[in-house]
Parts: sequence; structure tokens; C-alpha cells
Amino acid sequence: MKTGIKLHLCLLAASGIALTMSGCKEKKEDGKTRSYDVLVLEQTSRELSTTYSATIRGKQDIDIRPKVSGYITDIFVKEGSYVSKGKAMFIIDQDQYQAALQTAIANVNVAKAAVDAASLTLESKEKLFNQNIISNYEYQLARTTLEKEKAQLALAKANETNARNNLAYTVVKSPADGVVGTLPFRVGTLVGPNDATPLTSVSDNSEMYVYFSMTESQVLSLTRQFGSLENALQNLPSIELELNDGTIFPEQGRIEAISGIIDPNTGAITVRAKFPNRSRLLLSGGSGNVIMPYHHSDCIVIPQSATYEIQDKVFVFTVENGAAKSTMIDVFPISNGKEYVVESGIAPGDTIVAEGVGLLRDGSSIEIKNIISGDAQ
Repeated sequence: MKTGIKLHLCLLAASGIALTMSGCKEKKEDGKTRSYDVLVLEQTSRELSTTYSATIRGKQDIDIRPKVSGYITDIFVKEGSYVSKGKAMFIIDQDQYQAALQTAIANVNVAKAAVDAASLTLESKEKLFNQNIISNYEYQLARTTLEKEKAQLALAKANETNARNNLAYTVVKSPADGVVGTLPFRVGTLVGPNDATPLTSVSDNSEMYVYFSMTESQVLSLTRQFGSLENALQNLPSIELELNDGTIFPEQGRIEAISGIIDPNTGAITVRAKFPNRSRLLLSGGSGNVIMPYHHSDCIVIPQSATYEIQDKVFVFTVENGAAKSTMIDVFPISNGKEYVVESGIAPGDTIVAEGVGLLRDGSSIEIKNIISGDAQ
């Protein structure tokens, strides 16, 4: 019995020694120096591009509304058709407005006759007054009557002008060249100037406005790069537009305006670009992606895979005396999703770890496996 206990204790002791040796071995293996590819930094040039979600609007998107009330009697356009400025689009029932114009013309003629009669009366009164036949009161009353009739004539002429305008408004014309939108109303529909829904819309698609948003830091970086937003607008390169089907619009655009107001809800700043649209391929209300290039010369470019982030700060591991040193860098806020343009923190000639940075710790010993050219493209 005692012999069995002694044997059991010996086995436990042997197992403990084996586990201790195994643990020491694993610890020794974990502490070994690993090999990494490294990147020796060089100055280079790079044209990066980034994309922004964008909405497309016509140069003018004009709601067409009637200025008078009435039933639609004719429609001369179709949805999606092109109209030129001044083309008749709708006719609103003209009968009541033609009658109103005839009445206004008649009232003008009556007022003219009254003015003529008052003028003759005044001439007669003036002669009698000069001969001391009538009093000054009667003479002044004749003058006042003529002035009143002239005022009535002016009012009648104004009513005639208003009636002519109302009749002209029954022909609803296009205020600009463009493409016709939807037609929610049909012949026989009663419409008026207070309707919530317009008769249709006309989009001037000869040139298109493309709207997208940039972050505050991106706009600040552009301002620093060019000295001011005005200089940035003058010197920014042409941009491209990726359409909703993934194709690239054949004509390039230019950024025209950068809003000076930051949206308090999103922190974004609205940017407007203008694209020519001679092919009429772009339609108002569409969407796409703006592709914006940025050219950098004499700069340091590193792959994003060689970096890691902590609380929105970007870090790399530089190699110094066989050890990895965590180094914070400043990068250009716009990237192509694969590379960073470094603004500060590292310099040409420095060596950084190019792979596996997620496994490293500050001060870890490393061996150089391969040296990669500093041009990370």
C-alpha cells in the first residue's frame, strides 16, 4: 500500500516537472524574435482619388404653376420631352378671361368718352368764367370733374391690362429650355395658383449641378494647402462622376462652390460641382459618386496596411536598433482607401514595419525579412 502511494506521488512530481518544462519552452518560443517585411521611406509623387456620394440636380429645376384658375383644355407636352423657352405647354379655359377682357375694353371706351365730355364742359366753363358769367366755384367744379374722369380712365386702362395679362396667363409657357417632368393633371382638371401640386416641372439639363459633402477636416486641409477656399476652388483639378450603373460619365466637371456653413447635425459641408451635359445623359434627381483626385509631389506615401489606429490617431512602427517603436503620424485626411499621404511624424530614410502591425507591441524585437521600396504604389 505504501509502495503504491509513493509511486503515485512520484508520477505527480514527474508530471509537474514536465508541465514546468513545457511552460518554459512555450514561454521561450513566444519570446523569440520574429521576422517582418519593412519599408524604407522615400519621397515620391502620388495622385490619390476618393469618392463622395452625390446627388444630381438640373441647373434649374422650375415648378410650373398656373397664374389663373380654370379647367385645363389642352396639353402640348409629354413627360420627359424637351421644351424650349417660351413654348406653350398648357391651355386653361379662356372663355371667361376673353369675356373679362372685352368688358375691360368697353369700360376703357366709356371712360374715354367721359373724359372727352368733361374736357368740352371745362372749355365752355372757362370761357364763361373769363366773361364773368359764372362763378369761380362752377369753373373749379368743371376742372375737378375732368380730373375725376381722367382717373376713371386710368383705372379702366389698368383693368384692361390686368384682363389681357390674365388671358395671356391661360397659355402656360415654359420659362426655360429643359426637360418636362411628370404630368399629374389631365385635360378637364380644375387647377389654380394656390394648388399644392404644380402642373409639371422643367429641368434645365444643359449643365448639371452635382452636390456632395466633405468633412470639416477635409475642407480645412484644402484651405491650408491652397491658402484659402477661393484659391482652392481655382486650383482644384477636374473631377469625374461615376453613374449609378457603375460607368464613368464621359465629361469632367469642376467644383464651383464650397459652403461656408457646417451642418450641425452631420458636421458636413456641402460642395457643388458643375458638369456639362451635352449628351443629356444626366437627369435631375439622379445619384452617383464624385471621384476627386489629389496630386501630391515630394511626399511620403505608405500603405494603410502598415498602420493602426487608436482613438482616431494613426500610428506606425518604426524600426530602431532592431526594435519596433510605436510612432504617431499625421496623414492627409483624404485617401484612396489603400494608401496614406503622410504629412508629419516620419521622414525619408526612416524604416517602418510593412506587415503584421496588429501583432506587434512597442519595443518588440524584430528581424528584417525583406526590404520594400519606399514607393508604396
